[in-house]
Amino acid sequence: MTDDKDFQNRVQKIGHLVRDLETVADPAARAATKELVQLLMDMHGAGLERVMEIVFQSGDPGARLINELGQDPLVSSLLVLYGLHPDDLQTRVERKLKEIDSKLHKMGAEASLVSVQDGHIHLKAHVDGHSCGSTARSVQAVLEEAVYEAAPDLSSLKVEGLEEPSASGFVALDKLTAPPAPLHQRLTVSEGMD
Repeated sequence: MTDDKDFQNRVQKIGHLVRDLETVADPAARAATKELVQLLMDMHGAGLERVMEIVFQSGDPGARLINELGQDPLVSSLLVLYGLHPDDLQTRVERKLKEIDSKLHKMGAEASLVSVQDGHIHLKAHVDGHSCGSTARSVQAVLEEAVYEAAPDLSSLKVEGLEEPSASGFVALDKLTAPPAPLHQRLTVSEGMD
């Protein structure tokens, strides 16, 4: 059985080889290689989709099995790759955030999903108390690793709330005060007070 680390290494190697295709000098060889890779992907995708259909046709036991396959890290990645995962992007991210909640709590942090739009994921995180910048960076790393594992098909990930505080604790005045209203608005407000 392939472990997750081995699988991730293979995925990275495939990515490097695909990028290397762009450096092939002969355009005909480059095009033929890309076509071969695409045909293999199409064939594997069609076969995997048919397997999922056959399993699903077995009723409730098949539906449970498909759900279990969607939970397995290795199989889940393949299902995402071929657009066959039983859960949508938002569901996978929400489940992963629940899964790492206790780990974040131990770090004095919490995170929530703000939105998922067209593959763009927006999270909001908070670190309790007066933590140092390294805690925020650690929380950021935990969140990124978890979300990329659950949703390798995402377009972008934004984590709000982990901005590093100033090293001295100094907060600039412009961060504490809103810019003054234009003069004509201030005059209107003060005139109404008379």
